[in-house]
Amino acid sequence: MSTTTTLAELPALKGAELGTSDWVEVTQSRVDTFADATDDHQWIHVDVERATRESPFGGPIGHGYLTLSLLIPMWSEVLVVTDVGMAVNYGLNKVRFPAPVPVGARIRLTATLKDVEEVAGGLQVTATAVIEAEGAAKPVCIAEPVFRFLR
Repeated sequence: MSTTTTLAELPALKGAELGTSDWVEVTQSRVDTFADATDDHQWIHVDVERATRESPFGGPIGHGYLTLSLLIPMWSEVLVVTDVGMAVNYGLNKVRFPAPVPVGARIRLTATLKDVEEVAGGLQVTATAVIEAEGAAKPVCIAEPVFRFLR
């Protein structure tokens, strides 16, 4: 499920659930690539044997910020604004990682439109983003991203 709308219609969606993305698998290859890109090679992420042997998670886990970075491609599946000239990530008001993402898990985003404000050249949108791992008891990420949709 996703929402397709226009800039003029967006304010009326305040408070509405926008949809849920497809599942995205967090593979060891994806974790390793993220570790290389960010220079975060902590063993709980990249050393499969050690993480399986010593980690309280039973194996390697994805970086929290990897999970957060996947919010963007999942977000593009949840909300499409057809008449926007440009969309930019404006920031985050709050982010939490209540549960780890085991390597091999599939995650998905469900988003709700929290607020819409007029800004010069367009609209600023604040969302509530909940990323869950398939079969997990708690969300793996809860965030409040802020986007600007500009004409």
